[in-house]
Amino acid sequence: MKWIVFGFATMIAFAAIGLTVNKSPQQQHSNVILICIDDLRPDLACYGNPLIQSPNLDRLAKRSAVFMRQYVTQPTCGASRYSLLTGRLPRNKVELTNEAIEKEIAGKPRGEKPETFIDNLRRSGYYTVGIGKISHSADGFVYKYEEPKSNVLELPHSWDEMLFDPGKWKTGWNAFFAYADGSNRQSKRAQVKPYENAEVDDEGYPDGLSAKIAVTKLRELSERRQPFFLSVGFFKPHLPFNAPRKYWDMYHEARIPLTQSSAIPDKVNPASLHQSAEFNGYKLGDEMASLEKPVSDAYARKLRHAYYAGVSYVDAQVGKVLDALTQLELDNNTIVIVWSDHGWHLGDHRVWGKHTIFDQALRSVLIVKTPEMKTGQVRHEIVSSIDIYPTLMDLCNVKAPAGLDGKSFSGMLGNGKSTNWDNVAYSYFKQGISVRTDRYRLTKYFRADKPTIELYDHKNDPHENHNIADKHPDIVQSINPVWAKGNTGLFN
Repeated sequence: MKWIVFGFATMIAFAAIGLTVNKSPQQQHSNVILICIDDLRPDLACYGNPLIQSPNLDRLAKRSAVFMRQYVTQPTCGASRYSLLTGRLPRNKVELTNEAIEKEIAGKPRGEKPETFIDNLRRSGYYTVGIGKISHSADGFVYKYEEPKSNVLELPHSWDEMLFDPGKWKTGWNAFFAYADGSNRQSKRAQVKPYENAEVDDEGYPDGLSAKIAVTKLRELSERRQPFFLSVGFFKPHLPFNAPRKYWDMYHEARIPLTQSSAIPDKVNPASLHQSAEFNGYKLGDEMASLEKPVSDAYARKLRHAYYAGVSYVDAQVGKVLDALTQLELDNNTIVIVWSDHGWHLGDHRVWGKHTIFDQALRSVLIVKTPEMKTGQVRHEIVSSIDIYPTLMDLCNVKAPAGLDGKSFSGMLGNGKSTNWDNVAYSYFKQGISVRTDRYRLTKYFRADKPTIELYDHKNDPHENHNIADKHPDIVQSINPVWAKGNTGLFN
C-alpha cells in the first residue's frame, strides 16, 4: 500500500510538472498578433510627431523595438502585402499591382505558389485567424468592388478562420469605402468628399467592428491549447479620411503644420510623381490636386486634420486589441507586430497619395514586441518589409523556406547590435528601382523621360527636395553595385 500511495503521488507530481511545462512560455511556440494598418505613414508620437494623438501605439512602443527606417518594397497595398507575406522582392510586373496576391496565390495548390509565413505557421501547428484587410481584399475574399462577396479566399492555405463584419455596408469592399450613413464611394458613384466626421461611436465605422471581433476571438483563442496566429487588418487612415467626430476634436486645425516639400523636387521629372488620381476620384472634394500647383493651405490643413483623426481612430482600435491581450494574460507569450503597408504623401511634392518611390511613400511603421521585452528601444538600422518573414520564423522557432529575399533582424530585438547588417532596402514602382542606404536614396528609372537617375542625400536633405545625381556622379557610381543587387530584371 505504501508503494501504491507513493506511486500515485509521483504520478500526480509528474502530471503537475507536465501541466506546468505545457503552460510555460519558454516551452511553447509564442503566439503572434500581426496588426496591419492601411496607408499609415510614420506619423505617430513614438516616431517623433508630437501633434499626433496615438497613446495606444505609443504605449506599445515603450515596450517594443520601434524601427525608424523600415521600407516597403512597393508603394501600393496589394503588392506591398504580397512581398510582406512571401518575403520576396518583385520579379514580374504582376507583383507590382494590387492583384498580385489574387493572381499569384489565390486558387493555386500548394507548391505552385510562394508560401506565405501564415501558411508556414499553420503547417507548423499554429491556429490561424484573419480579420479584415491582411492581403489586398478588404475581407480576404476575391471579388471586385461592386460585386457580391465570393467564397474564394485570397490566401487559400493560410487561414483556419477568415472573419469580417461588414455591418450596414453589406460587403467588405463597401465597408472599405464606408461613410457613416451606410453608403460607400461606389454606391454614390464617387460623388463624395474624401473626408467625413460623423457623430457616431467607434462601431459607426468598420474598424470598430473589426476590433470588436478581435477582442471576442482573443477570448476564444486563450482557451485553446494551441499556439495561434491572429492578424487584424484595419482600414484607416486609408481614403476616405473618415472617423468619428471625437477623433477630429482632438486636433486644432490651425495648428497643423504643412508639408516641408511643397514643390516638385529640383531636377526631377514629373513622371517620377503622379497626379493624385485616387484622391481626385472623390468628386466632391473641395479642390482637386495636381502637380501644376499645390492645393490651398486651408484645404491642405483640413485634409491633414482628417488624416490625423483617422490615425487616432485606428490607434484606439489597436488599443482595444492590446488591452484584451493583457487582460487575458496572453501578453507574456505573444509576439506583437504592428506594420503599415506603405506611407503616404500628404501634399508632399504636391502629391496626395502613395504611388511613388520617394521616402514619403516607402517608409512605414514597424513596431515589434516579443514576450521577453520589458523596455522599449529605437532602432535606426534600415530594414525592409521582406525581412519580417524570416524574423518571425526565428522568433517562432519555425523553419523558414528556401528562397526568401529577406533576412532576420531577430538579433536586434534584445538590445543587440546589428552585426553584419547591410543597411539597404529596395523598392520598385513607376518603371523604377530605388535603393535606400544609410545616407542616400538612389533611384533609376527605365523610361524615356529625363532625368532617369535621382540621388538624395538624407543627411542634408531628409525630405528629398533636391536631386543631386548630376552634381555627384562619383556617389552614384559608388552606390551602383548596391543598387544592382536589387535589380531583379523586372524592367529589363
